[in-house]
Amino acid sequence: MLRVRLVIAHCQVDYVGRLTAYLPPARRLLMVKADGSVLVHSDGGSYKPLNWMSPPCRLVEEQTDDGERLWIVTNKGGEQLRITITEIEHDSAHELGVDPGLVKDGVEAHLQQLLAAHVDTLGEGYTLVRREFPTAIGPVDLMCRDAAGAAVAVEIKRRGEIDGVEQLTRYLELLNRDPLLAPVTGVFAAQQIKPQARTLATDRGIRCVILDYDALRGAEPTDLLLF
Repeated sequence: MLRVRLVIAHCQVDYVGRLTAYLPPARRLLMVKADGSVLVHSDGGSYKPLNWMSPPCRLVEEQTDDGERLWIVTNKGGEQLRITITEIEHDSAHELGVDPGLVKDGVEAHLQQLLAAHVDTLGEGYTLVRREFPTAIGPVDLMCRDAAGAAVAVEIKRRGEIDGVEQLTRYLELLNRDPLLAPVTGVFAAQQIKPQARTLATDRGIRCVILDYDALRGAEPTDLLLF
């Protein structure tokens, strides 16, 4: 069962890691998700959090010398979010139930079917393990094995953006905790991939694949551009 904690609080947030970042005191929404991630949201002009810590991470609640609450969120690399809370207006936890995962639109669903049927086009010797491979945070589109037998997670989009790379990164972080699967590498496959998404994927060791939908549907061999 998925469980999420929602806290509306007046707080300041300090990030300490490869760089430093600071959110001055303000009223914000703090979200602690079942996968262990901690997100800091405002009511500003973006759906993305102002700051966050991706799992695996550990949250410890302490008290400052001034009597304020202090959340210390530490990831596996030792980076920290230090959230100093001066006032809590709302604190609740909610069971969300079992999530069925993202329902793809017609094109994405068809791309998944076609690529599963011709998975060897991702590379010589590739084999399909399973479509919609289950994880605690949602299904991976395709789980494959490469010619050497190593596990490969494939995320499929119509248009590849940074959010898709982040989604695949979360899957990889989780899958690589399983000693029966690790090491697991990633392939980000889409009809078009934005330059920023490609840069992020490359930085994280994720291979990008451009899909030709018409070629996949046609009788000719699948034409994929690999990067």
